[in-house]
Amino acid sequence: MLNPELEAALNAQLGGELYSSHLYLSMSAYCEAINMPGAANWFRVQAEEEREHAMRFYAHIVDRGGRVTLGAIAAPPTEFGSLLGAFEQALQAERDVSAAIDRLVAMAVAQNDYAAQAFLQWFVTEQVEEEKQAGEMVQTLSAIGDDAATLYMVDRELGARRSEPEGS
Repeated sequence: MLNPELEAALNAQLGGELYSSHLYLSMSAYCEAINMPGAANWFRVQAEEEREHAMRFYAHIVDRGGRVTLGAIAAPPTEFGSLLGAFEQALQAERDVSAAIDRLVAMAVAQNDYAAQAFLQWFVTEQVEEEKQAGEMVQTLSAIGDDAATLYMVDRELGARRSEPEGS
């Protein structure tokens, strides 16, 4: 059975993951509007991945005899200034999620909740990859600047991203 404090924190993170999904979907829509269909695809796939993360929290709460409680999801921004701006905000969002996951792990450790610790370890590892991907794109786009031909090539590369099966 989940400790009520940890249950509330896991529910809050479930909401945070749903917000992340909305944020990435908004970034996708922005990229569509600036004629970057590959980047729009990348962000759309990322939005789906964040929803899957939310559902992992949902399942864990239910599996542990807890109660899922869903709150309002804030509207994400709709303007990002540029493709680089979108990825900079994505990187910051991932850093924020990493910090939230770290707080959950600390709470699970303090409560000697080994099941939650094992569950959260997947997210600890996942966040390393999430920050790495966003960070690499920020570095790439910063180096490119406004070179249209290179941006076109990067956009095509981003368009090749496909959803990965759950659990990979």
